[in-house]
Amino acid sequence: MQKLIIGCLTCLVAVLPKSATAQMEYPLSIAVAESGKLYIADRNLPGVWRVDGSDLSTLFKGSKRFRTPLNAVRCVALDGNGSVLAGDSATREVYRLGEDGKPIPLTDGGIGIPMGIAVDSKGQLLVSDLELHRIWKVPGEGGKPALLAEVPAPRGVCIDGDDNLWVVSHGKDQVVRVSPDGKVEAIVEGRPFQFPHTIVLDQDKTAYVCDGYARAIWKVPQGGKPTKWISGEPLVNPVGLARHHDGLLVVDPRANAVFEIDATGKPTKLELKLKE
Repeated sequence: MQKLIIGCLTCLVAVLPKSATAQMEYPLSIAVAESGKLYIADRNLPGVWRVDGSDLSTLFKGSKRFRTPLNAVRCVALDGNGSVLAGDSATREVYRLGEDGKPIPLTDGGIGIPMGIAVDSKGQLLVSDLELHRIWKVPGEGGKPALLAEVPAPRGVCIDGDDNLWVVSHGKDQVVRVSPDGKVEAIVEGRPFQFPHTIVLDQDKTAYVCDGYARAIWKVPQGGKPTKWISGEPLVNPVGLARHHDGLLVVDPRANAVFEIDATGKPTKLELKLKE
């Protein structure tokens, strides 16, 4: 009887459509292209998904073997040309991915654990390194990383119009700002967040911070104090964050979902299907 049940289940899986059997596994980071396409770093795929409309497809799927490209992808971003950038701790590397998805290493293994990537007005990559507690500056075309600043346990990053880098830190001050010349300034003093991951800015330099343990998105007005903007269901453990129109996109690995948050704070789950 047990063999019969297993056989029936195997047959059932075999006849299910692709959209039912293939999906995101553990999404951590998201980036939005000018075209409207989304790119999602999935730690357990492992690799990067591309979303066009509601169609989900694989841009690059790595190997399950450690120390291979994007085996432990942590973050995704876009450069000024619209190319996808991805940080990978398995190979201690930042990659550029073309439309064909082929990963091109940019630092010759010069990063420890890349947790966030931003691109300044000159096209330089600014990468947070959780292992070495540093912010690295990398030439846009690739090359040896140069130290920009030391920041305790840096995670998500974003850049403002003045090329200042905003950094989520698990040090004594949880949001800091790094000037182009490497000066570090505390923006959110102390530790009001439970486990902050990522940060984005709106046009008024209001910051939004993803807090996984609090199941919340915090709002930090310029010069003001953090307040919870949204919290609780449907968020389970929000990690990745991106600006999208007048709102936000949030990736939640525990919910295995992408949520769109409108300007009023209303969350809606994106319904994605695997592209045939």
